[in-house]
Order: sequence, then structure tokens, then C-alpha cells
Amino acid sequence: MRRVGIKLLKNRLSEYVRAAEAGETVLVTDRDKVVAELVPPRRSGPRPLSVVIEEGVREGWYTPAKRRFAEPLPLREGGIPFDQLMADLAADREDR
Repeated sequence: MRRVGIKLLKNRLSEYVRAAEAGETVLVTDRDKVVAELVPPRRSGPRPLSVVIEEGVREGWYTPAKRRFAEPLPLREGGIPFDQLMADLAADREDR
């Protein structure tokens, strides 16, 4: 996502329009405050998840994780591994 001031946008409008056409969102600023967005045209059908997440962060209704876990979290006391849970579920279904 690019940020561009109004004056620079006016001088290089075609460059930023091509960027939006290619799928990039361009934030237009006036004195370091975002006043507009130049976005790609909407296509019919579902939007990609990345677009929805980006919109949620921008609008403040979605907060991304602060860190990523390198490995799965440890099991809690009394928990069973997923594979064992699925095997137990399959066995229960066979009884029906």
C-alpha cells in the first residue's frame, strides 16, 4: 500500500492509476492525513481474504496478531492430540 501527497499525485496521476489497476491501494494524503483512497475496481464475486483483512485493519474492526507462533501451543492438562480425537470420533460413528 502506497501513500502519496496530493501534489505528487497530481503530477504523476497516471502512474498511481496504473498501480491501482494492478491491484494496489494508494492512500492520498493532505498534510500527512489520509483524505482519500485510490483502490482497484471491484470485481464481482467474493473478495480475497487479504483484502478483507486489510480493510478491517484500516477501519479498526480487526487487529492482527502481534506475533506468530513457530510451533503449536502445548496441550493443556487432560487434552488429547488431534489425531487421537479424530480416531475416537470415527470409532463412535462406526457404532451407528
